[in-house]
Amino acid sequence: MFQPSEPKKVLCIHDLSGAGRCSLTVILPVLAVMGAQPIPLPTMLLSTHTGGLGDPARQDCGAFGRAALEHYRSLGLEPDCIYTGYLGSEDLVCLAAEAFRLWPGALKIVDPVMADGGRPYSGFGPGLIQAVGQLCRSADLILPNLTEARLLLGQDPALPEGSVSEQEALDLAGRLTGLAGRAVVTGLPMGKFVGCAGAGEEPFVVRHLHMDRSFPGTGDLFGAIVTGSLLRGNVLSAAADAAAGFVAQAIQHTPRDADTRCGVWFEPLLPRLAPMREM
Repeated sequence: MFQPSEPKKVLCIHDLSGAGRCSLTVILPVLAVMGAQPIPLPTMLLSTHTGGLGDPARQDCGAFGRAALEHYRSLGLEPDCIYTGYLGSEDLVCLAAEAFRLWPGALKIVDPVMADGGRPYSGFGPGLIQAVGQLCRSADLILPNLTEARLLLGQDPALPEGSVSEQEALDLAGRLTGLAGRAVVTGLPMGKFVGCAGAGEEPFVVRHLHMDRSFPGTGDLFGAIVTGSLLRGNVLSAAADAAAGFVAQAIQHTPRDADTRCGVWFEPLLPRLAPMREM
């Protein structure tokens, strides 16, 4: 049973998109309900995410982020984990690297949000992709999707995303451990299933039935649950299995006629992530 203790502090260096259920609007409630204390450090403010909701209003938060790090340092704040996501400029990658430098004992988790569907996101040229790759070398765990994994390994991201065998998935995750100590590759097409593969401890593959719908923010949901699970002391394979299962449940819970641009309806399912407490 769960024993109450001081919550683990997670410095969350991600963008904050107002509408669309992604990034910090997903990560903060998930980590909080899992018993951690999330500390949001927004890299950029957006009115919506960038996946089909028009041209969002934007505000770069690099200067704020540097001032916030200095303030936290002066307070003696010691995060147990630093979890990074979308970093839309080399300056913001440097901000995340500075956080890693200030708190070397923290668990460092990098979701290298820079590409999907066989191509980089807008604004991610070779220099920025290389900078994200360097940040991954400082991480304890990286969480790329298939396209991002190929970019990190210097492969052509536009290679056909046909079905991946279990051995191919394990080989891909294994090669990524040359960058970071542990790696989980997400969104792997595996016939009737979609899977993730991990390496760095005992290699593993997790598979769930492929859903015929795609939503923004599911990668953030996955990464937040993996982070919260690891901070509870779970092994990486169990954390990835729990995360993949919850994402599948959230997709199933979202009505068929819901606007997919607005993300999965995960909020009613959050109690399932809460730790069990003794009466």
